[in-house]
Amino acid sequence: MLSDFSSTPKRDRIIVALDCSADRARALGDQLTGHARWVKVGMTLFYACGPEIVAYFKERGFKVFLDLKLHDIPFQVKGAAASAARTGADMLTMHASGGEAMLAAGREGAQETAKETGRDPLITLGITVLTSMDEPTLRSVGVERTPRDQVALLAGVAKESGISGVVASPQEASLLRDILGPQAYIVTPGVRPAGSSADDQSRIATPAEAFDNGASHIVVGRPITQAPDPVAAFENIAQSVRS
Repeated sequence: MLSDFSSTPKRDRIIVALDCSADRARALGDQLTGHARWVKVGMTLFYACGPEIVAYFKERGFKVFLDLKLHDIPFQVKGAAASAARTGADMLTMHASGGEAMLAAGREGAQETAKETGRDPLITLGITVLTSMDEPTLRSVGVERTPRDQVALLAGVAKESGISGVVASPQEASLLRDILGPQAYIVTPGVRPAGSSADDQSRIATPAEAFDNGASHIVVGRPITQAPDPVAAFENIAQSVRS
């Protein structure tokens, strides 16, 4: 699935990562309704609540990025992607290191559900290199390439599989835009407003830098969700990326 992002305001392409308890996530959703357009439901929240938490946010008008990082044999990933699409989520992740056949199977599962339900196809994304990983970490698991080279390799795998795009750090967004073209989804975690703590992220950038580098969407978590005023924190970021 490809898209033209030029007509979508950048503030509507900021994804708020709700990596917290269910009660806290619901409270944040209530606060951010009418401000943020997207929320991310990751493994912590989805494993605690299941599909109900996706329905909760969809009912409140959010788009939902379901960040489950699927990685298994193609048969299992196809079924998992089909099930994920039935939740009503809008975006789903799979590990690109699972290979072209696995990614294509996930895309096919999502497309089959779209035909069954009449919904738009789920946006399918390949995880390249986690933003917490640096070169020594990659070497420790047998990858001798630099993070940038590994991202480029896996982006090529994702492109060949026909999925919608990739997830990578904002530092590789420009490279990915060259590889994947102008309409691919390039979703970047590891985004931190100037002056924020890097926390457990290694390859980071500010929101404006991420968009300028070619990101279609950025993911911001703790700088918003752990702020004294999450709405003000979101709006500050939205203001910083105004064209």
